[in-house]
Amino acid sequence: MLTAKTYEFWFVTGSQMLYGEDVLRQVEGHSKEMVAGLDAADVFSDRVVFKGVVKNAEEIRQMMLQANADDSCAGVITWMHTFSPSKMWISGMCVLQKPLLHFGTQFNRDIPWDAIDMDFMNLNQSAHGDREHGFITSRMNVKRKVLVGHWEDETTRGKMASWMKVAHALAESKVLKVARFGDNMRNVAVTEGDKVEAQIRLGWTVDGYGVGDLVAYMDAVTDTDLDALMDEYASRYELTNKGMAEEEFLDSVRYQGRIELGMKAFLEAGGYTAFTTTFEDLYGMKQLPGLAVQRLMEQGYGFAGEGDWKTAALVRLMKIMANNERTSFMEDYTYHFEPGNEMVLGAHMLEICPTIAVDKPRIEVHPLGIGDREAPARIVFEGQSGKALNASIIDLGHRFRLLVNTVEGIQPEEAMPNLPVARVLWKTEPSMAQAVENWIQAGGAHHTCYSYEVTTDQLRDFAELLDVEIAVIDAKTETVQFNNELRWNELYYRP
Repeated sequence: MLTAKTYEFWFVTGSQMLYGEDVLRQVEGHSKEMVAGLDAADVFSDRVVFKGVVKNAEEIRQMMLQANADDSCAGVITWMHTFSPSKMWISGMCVLQKPLLHFGTQFNRDIPWDAIDMDFMNLNQSAHGDREHGFITSRMNVKRKVLVGHWEDETTRGKMASWMKVAHALAESKVLKVARFGDNMRNVAVTEGDKVEAQIRLGWTVDGYGVGDLVAYMDAVTDTDLDALMDEYASRYELTNKGMAEEEFLDSVRYQGRIELGMKAFLEAGGYTAFTTTFEDLYGMKQLPGLAVQRLMEQGYGFAGEGDWKTAALVRLMKIMANNERTSFMEDYTYHFEPGNEMVLGAHMLEICPTIAVDKPRIEVHPLGIGDREAPARIVFEGQSGKALNASIIDLGHRFRLLVNTVEGIQPEEAMPNLPVARVLWKTEPSMAQAVENWIQAGGAHHTCYSYEVTTDQLRDFAELLDVEIAVIDAKTETVQFNNELRWNELYYRP
């Protein structure tokens, strides 16, 4: 698996000197207990680290500067235990460059009705402090997530963990590197874009390589490593030769194994966590990468076909948000217009990630009527049922737009024995006709990232952190309102 970095989220408690040292000691004690409880919770993939109680403007400014400079810090969580006057936070908010979560909580869950007095009120006045903190961040237009709920509540922790995954993805976005093996598919517009602006706005470095550079790595793969990989294939998947001679079948699978090992070595050497290929540029290769690509996506790499570097990067980042579970590159391939049962069949030539498979996937070899190469091995399966979404990122020339459509994955009622690719069926919200109309109106691409794990709220948070436009098509969408939102966004994001 592609190793995931563990980040820290700095928990900073706001207070002041007004209440005396005894109160401050209690504030620190409560904070440490809360952070220890959060950090130990299974729902969090990253660390929650207590960094101290800040009591004046200089302490706050220094804390934020330290967070900026620490690459292990992916975000700052602020909690106002007592009343922390907001003017103290101005200089700190001016310099903070990491994602901010304003956590509206308090140490005690319940009011101690029989014992409550003014000492208790002065110590536990988060309700007071949160509003002061909210004012200054609003006045300064600080981008932040506001989360309110008790720190021991499982729902509250789940929402915090969800945001932390987004902030984690943002940290990775700032250093993301995409390798393109070959160029963009000729004459296609939506898969291209401004790579310089993408690096400025999103942090993505996009580098192009000749296919010969990849072939050199493939040629260096040893038979010993290939034998071990073939054993892994046999243990993880069903090898189905479908009437082919066994030797011919295994040779095809083995060649994809060579691509996988060579490609992985190339990506590791360059620090790339996302990549693209194209069937129009395969010089020196016998097959279009199929099984090899699916395997690398299964390990956490981002991918998109035909040189689509934007979608490849998005797949990588959404896999981070999803802990690499049930998330894949996807394409809207063909429609089913049966009245009352309209649906979309999603697939690609070969490259859909096995993390979304409903049953044990099969490795098969079939001819490919495009690319003018040998029949490639690929993993074939049906996708899962359940709530999911498709997300697409497009370049509109002066801004990026993230487009999201919520869908319902469904199990096929009819067999597709002559379709030798991984595939998914889904019903779009609010209806197929409206969803597709809205998607086309917004300029959404045919390539997407399809996920059962990533939520619309996470993608909203991600777009907010990057200052990128987001347009959502879901069960509540109305076409007139949706089109008006696109017009308003045009004005808001106009340079």
